Amino acid sequence: MHRMIKRSEVVGFYRGCAAGGRAMGFVRVLGKLKHTLPIALALPLVAQSPFAWKDIGDGRMELREGGKPALVYNYGPQLKAGAPEDRRRCCYIFPLNTPAGVSMLDDFPTDHWHHRGLFWAWPVVETEGKKYDLWMNMTVKDHSAKAPTVTSSAKQARMETENIWQIDGRDIVREDVRMTVFPAKDNARELDVELTWHALKAPVTLRGSQEPSKSYGGFSARFAARENTVLRADGETLSKDEDLTPRKWAELEGVYGGKRATLRITPDPAGIGFPYQWCLRNYGFVGASFPGRTAAVDSYTLQPGKPLTLKFRVRVTDGQ
Repeated sequence: MHRMIKRSEVVGFYRGCAAGGRAMGFVRVLGKLKHTLPIALALPLVAQSPFAWKDIGDGRMELREGGKPALVYNYGPQLKAGAPEDRRRCCYIFPLNTPAGVSMLDDFPTDHWHHRGLFWAWPVVETEGKKYDLWMNMTVKDHSAKAPTVTSSAKQARMETENIWQIDGRDIVREDVRMTVFPAKDNARELDVELTWHALKAPVTLRGSQEPSKSYGGFSARFAARENTVLRADGETLSKDEDLTPRKWAELEGVYGGKRATLRITPDPAGIGFPYQWCLRNYGFVGASFPGRTAAVDSYTLQPGKPLTLKFRVRVTDGQ
């Protein structure tokens, strides 16, 4: 015998199913959370960059780390008060600070007005049968083609820019600059500088100094006044100035306002011509000479369509 099902019973049945479904859905969500919540909690938080770039005006791009000045790239023309007008220049790093804030470099020193922080230049630039100078007299005019492009992350700060060499109003070389700065660790800060040169129309030849027994020209650092200067190269402490000796790296240590600091330059071992000859001076100069001067090689010619790239690591350290 069949019993008639009342409408109220049907409605109650569906309401119960809906409630049960919601309950089962909630149980399923809890089950998923049981497995995913520990994973989510274990994931690292996205780290903020310790670096901050800021264009501080007058063609100067500043990098700070942890709120403290790290370096400035001078992409616009610079001229210190009292310096000769023909020593106006751009496209170099100054200042460069250690993690403790020691500024080791100099710009526009009165004994060598043309020296400028951490820079790259040559005293002899030849093209189309004529000689020019990017080192001291600035008959080659170097200028930025555009403002630097900058980025930063938790792992590094990067800057890229493009410079142009001109003679008599004509573009002869494009220079690409790529700089990567790594977070300070313990008492040291490191940065990589990658430089690429493109001859634009005609070949361009680079030479170091033509003075006897010298060949400065290339990637160089000029140091500020200090005490207790120590020059080292390849682990050897030098007792006097040095020229034309091939070295894998070189550094200068000194005391600045009572604080000891060291700057080391290490060229990329894969670079053409490595190991380079060096110009090392106790008065405060460390330069990796490229191409140097040997019986076989005393120049390097940039050919259109065949760029030259050189890479250097710079390390600044507080203390000994």
